[in-house]
Amino acid sequence: MTSTTEAIHGSAAVDDATRGVTRPFSVYAVLANSLFQRGVFVIFLQQRGFSAGQVALLQTLLYLVSGLAELPTGVIADRIGRRASIVIGQVLIAGCLLGQVTSSDYWVFLTLFIGQGVGMACVSGSDTALLYDLLVRRGATAGYVRIRSRFTMLGTVTSGVAIVLGGQLQRFAWGIVYGGSALCLVLAVVVLMARVPEIRGADAVDEQVGSEKEHRDTTAWRAMLRVATPALVTLVVVSGLMHATLTPYIILTQKTLSDQGAGTALVGAVISAGFFVGGLTPLLSDRANRRIGYRAVVPVGLLALAAALGLTGLGLVWVTVAAFLVLVGIPEITAVLVDNVFNEAVPSRHRASLLSMIAFVESALIGTGYLVLGALMDGLGSSAGMAAYAAVPLLACLLWLPVLLRGARVSTEAAQVRDGR
Repeated sequence: MTSTTEAIHGSAAVDDATRGVTRPFSVYAVLANSLFQRGVFVIFLQQRGFSAGQVALLQTLLYLVSGLAELPTGVIADRIGRRASIVIGQVLIAGCLLGQVTSSDYWVFLTLFIGQGVGMACVSGSDTALLYDLLVRRGATAGYVRIRSRFTMLGTVTSGVAIVLGGQLQRFAWGIVYGGSALCLVLAVVVLMARVPEIRGADAVDEQVGSEKEHRDTTAWRAMLRVATPALVTLVVVSGLMHATLTPYIILTQKTLSDQGAGTALVGAVISAGFFVGGLTPLLSDRANRRIGYRAVVPVGLLALAAALGLTGLGLVWVTVAAFLVLVGIPEITAVLVDNVFNEAVPSRHRASLLSMIAFVESALIGTGYLVLGALMDGLGSSAGMAAYAAVPLLACLLWLPVLLRGARVSTEAAQVRDGR
């Protein structure tokens, strides 16, 4: 058999192996992202009588709690299983959504958002760790960027469809919107339990060169200290600042558009279209990774966010809509590439724990970002507040500039040897 024929058969074997992973994950992605309230929940909270500051405080609490819970839930995911952690988290989120639609008391909402934050932490880190390590088992990690891009695309496109449906379902009753979301999360759990095998940290250790050294890292903290190069730490902070800009921007654009004169139907349609854009652009991630690499993609995503915020500050509804739709997808490409870098940099034994530590930083920054942007919008007005918040992605660009210019290495030598590079 020629080497070409061997390569073809080898590629076919890898494709068959990845399909066994991607099919159930694809169904899970669709169900887990069928959250009908996502595009209109700010309007729901306003109808409950909550101010922009109160809504921002709820979102801040959600992400701060999620960040604080990342560390213990990551360790739990490595110990009891990544699938088990996802199941617990999604069921908890579903219960909190049902609680929100049955209450109008702000203190009850604070409690429910705390529970939802814990649920998010259970899912965060565990889902990508489970996906990546299933690919490790099948020797198919080289295709992770492509697979993760499709996984992200399915999730965000589904979110877009769900937002459109949510805007329509809201006309009948908020209970249908929130109850439907909870039902989809439960169905996602059923698919995961039936079709995706469990993996614990001890099961997932890479059986490659360098794994002997990983066994010496008996705790996630020691593993983190070993892989934490200055460039990796900088990337964690920069990624956190990017998410601390993108997430509040997407959510609070609902209020900005409303203040600029857009009706509820238009707001829902625009946010939905933004999710479609954010879902399709990650399909370019693999090409962007091969042609220019994540180092150059990072500042492009940050500058796109700064431009979108600045244009929103003009206060013109159609300029805000155009900026949102044109620029919102670019950071999603960055997010996929950065996620791949993080997975490559950390060992399998503690992957969920280490990814949760990274998510802790991101969640803390996102929560702080909501608080800052909410205060800016209350103090300066929604449009001017958005424009002022453009300082955050510009700061992240400045932090990344030394890494970009020096070409500093993010992964440690041990990680590169382990992954066969």
